[in-house]
Amino acid sequence: MTVTADDLSAPLGQETVQRKRRRLPFTGIQAMAALLGLFLAAFLGFALFHHDPLGGEPVARIALNSTTPDAKTPAATPNAATDTKPATPAAKSTTPPAAGQKTITIIDGSSGARQDVVIGGDAAADKTPGDAAPALMTGINPRLLEKSRYGMIPVIADGLKPFTAYAAGTDADRAKAATVPTIAIVIAGLGVGATKTADAIMNLPGAVTLAFTPYGSEPGKLVERARAQHHEVLLQIPMEPFDYPDNDPGPQTLLTSLSTEQNIDRLFWHLSRFQGYVGIASFMGARFVASDAVMQPIIREAAKRGLGYFDDGASPRSVAGSLAQGQTMPFAKADASIDSVPTAAEIDKSLANLETLAKTRGNAVGIASGLPTSIERIAKWAKTLDSRGIMLVPLTTAMMKSKSS
Repeated sequence: MTVTADDLSAPLGQETVQRKRRRLPFTGIQAMAALLGLFLAAFLGFALFHHDPLGGEPVARIALNSTTPDAKTPAATPNAATDTKPATPAAKSTTPPAAGQKTITIIDGSSGARQDVVIGGDAAADKTPGDAAPALMTGINPRLLEKSRYGMIPVIADGLKPFTAYAAGTDADRAKAATVPTIAIVIAGLGVGATKTADAIMNLPGAVTLAFTPYGSEPGKLVERARAQHHEVLLQIPMEPFDYPDNDPGPQTLLTSLSTEQNIDRLFWHLSRFQGYVGIASFMGARFVASDAVMQPIIREAAKRGLGYFDDGASPRSVAGSLAQGQTMPFAKADASIDSVPTAAEIDKSLANLETLAKTRGNAVGIASGLPTSIERIAKWAKTLDSRGIMLVPLTTAMMKSKSS
């Protein structure tokens, strides 16, 4: 029996068990290197054998419903989205899309082919002021229009003025108006609310003059309807109020801080919104109409184009009257706001005061908004006016009567 050193040092009666440490055949660094090599080999294999002409470029896929074609969408072409044949790369079309449409490029993820597809857009949302001129309206004399960069604007032709051409009433009516007390009523702020505007057009007598702002989706159609009902029409020009910009009349407002050229350019934008008006009026504008320096070019330009001017009477410092007189321009100023207190009782009281003023002075002018109560009370009042010896007349008749007086 062989005795080892371990046997001598072990406790008596116990066997010695040797434990050997087992070691892996490779190190941790070698394992990481092997895994990295496998990853690189897989990547190179994918790149060599997988066909991807875009090289990993991000691809947007858009689903287009071609089952129900829109009547406004152009007919399909070989490059249309409905073509089932594989598309081939092609240069972008040089033909611009129609108004209200957009062109998008679709990339095929497998072949890399590109397609230019025209899709319909929201024309109303994309449209900005001055994008397109309104079409010529019914009953408009084309000789009384001049082209501007925004559209057609009024002009005098062969001595004929828009003020005269589009004035409501007849020569017989004007002759009678010269002999009796007269009242002219202007309903302002129309064109934006279609319901309110239609109510004024249809429920008020034709002798009532309607003033339209240049805003609204289709002001020309409402103006056309108003003229068909024998209403005379004014265009209201947004002008700077005292609390601007906290109180903002709207886009293209005429401002005291702008140059004459800038304000005239904005005036042309407003003049092009529709046709057939006899004159202009301010929309808000208490600060602007009180400044001779900025108002004079506007009055001069409007007079040169054969238009009249109506002052709503809101600003006691307005210089419009004296400037219009200097241009021999037809002019009228409102004597009272009929519905400053919009109740039936107060409106009736204002109309009675206008009657008294007309009998005393021979002529009176009132202004009102398109509130339902105002329209209802004015319509009812107008039916009984003749019985009291007073004539309801369009604004142009009141302007010409004042001038002759």
